[in-house]
Amino acid sequence: MDIVWSSGNGLCPVDDGWFEHAVEAEALGMPVKIAPVEELVWQKAFVMERERYDGADVAHVLRACAETLDWPRLLARFDGHWRALFQHLVMFGFIYPCERARIPAAVMRELMGRLDGELTRSASDRACRGTLVSRAQYLVDLERWGYTDPRLAPHGNMTPAERELWTAGIAKDGPGATEKAVEERAERAA
Repeated sequence: MDIVWSSGNGLCPVDDGWFEHAVEAEALGMPVKIAPVEELVWQKAFVMERERYDGADVAHVLRACAETLDWPRLLARFDGHWRALFQHLVMFGFIYPCERARIPAAVMRELMGRLDGELTRSASDRACRGTLVSRAQYLVDLERWGYTDPRLAPHGNMTPAERELWTAGIAKDGPGATEKAVEERAERAA
């Protein structure tokens, strides 16, 4: 069981929408609210670390319930970061070629239209959005190559102190931290 209050990149805070669309359930004899599937996809779509990539989770969720997703709400959640969702939807069609029609054609057309619209416009923002999907792998882009960090205001929700804390966790967690955590959870469950 995970207790979630936000994503590590600061993009996906738990807000009223999580509770409005939550699934009522019971855990350990207590009533609980389970995160809506759309928020699960939203959170996991940004986990692309070297040691942890949640793309398979996204693909499996889409395979399980693409027809029942609230696609307009999911698109709204991604907002300006729609490319992160789009790449998962494109990969879904690669992973499951016989299932790709489960993603609504209107959603794919909408996102392809956004992409097409960008092809003729140059970006004015010199940001490296890689920091939104990996806390470690794009630091060189910020430190050596002068890109801005979209996790910080005015684009993001993190303060410089929160970013430093999140970045300091890289050394604390170390390589393979995710695998170790999974093994520890499996041992506790056994």
